Amino acid sequence: MADLKDVAASNALERFGFSMASGGPHLARSMMLNDLTTLLGDRRFEQPRNALVDAIEDENVLGKRTARSRKLAVRHLETLYALDLSVPLYRDFAFLWQRDPPGRPLLAFLVAYARDSVLRTNTPFVLGMKDGEPFVREALERSIDEQEPGRFSAATLKSTAQNLATTWTHAGHLKGRTRKTRRRVQPTPGAVALALLLGFVTGDRGPLLFENPYMKLLDCSPSTGVDLAELAGNKGWINFKRVGNVMEVAFPRLLTAEEREWIVEQD
Repeated sequence: MADLKDVAASNALERFGFSMASGGPHLARSMMLNDLTTLLGDRRFEQPRNALVDAIEDENVLGKRTARSRKLAVRHLETLYALDLSVPLYRDFAFLWQRDPPGRPLLAFLVAYARDSVLRTNTPFVLGMKDGEPFVREALERSIDEQEPGRFSAATLKSTAQNLATTWTHAGHLKGRTRKTRRRVQPTPGAVALALLLGFVTGDRGPLLFENPYMKLLDCSPSTGVDLAELAGNKGWINFKRVGNVMEVAFPRLLTAEEREWIVEQD
């Protein structure tokens, strides 16, 4: 996998839709899955960015109480998901969102992970927990503080930990309300297709695609990933061929010829 901070790779990754900016919406919000689901209802995932902004700010489809809260919702949702069909990552997300409703929480999580460094740097905390292990918010707060000692106030550490826990709950990595515990998520063909694409864009090839970090976000073993990739291939979302131990994955439906050139140049 290409290092997201590698200068040689960053231009191609940013053009695809990754964000390497420090900070992120999780300092103030979760991944906003409920708002996202409402926004993309009525096939709005097919609409351009300005129509989505109008739906939030003018039509108030999210039911926000004030104009300021509507503008903040736009800002955070754009930071997390781009909401722009000219951004390949959002375009491919919208394609899979439409076709794999059961996978929507994980699809949203994968995109937010690629675009929010706060989520990206802290998700190893939950991935490192054992199945059934209790989630301890204070332990996460200490982990956040250890990354940049003294940067955040106690109140910010607490709210950030709560936002992250909400995202992991919506994605399926945690279960419970007051007392949360770790659980393994259930990947879907669409989520695996997007995880394979993200791995491909960041430099993984061949069998390593099924062990890339985005597949690990899905708690997905290589064997399960292969089975789900085959299902995604049967649906026409990706191209997947397997002959014995030799596997070939391609993304003609998700990557344009120009985007494939970016990736070749990055390699």
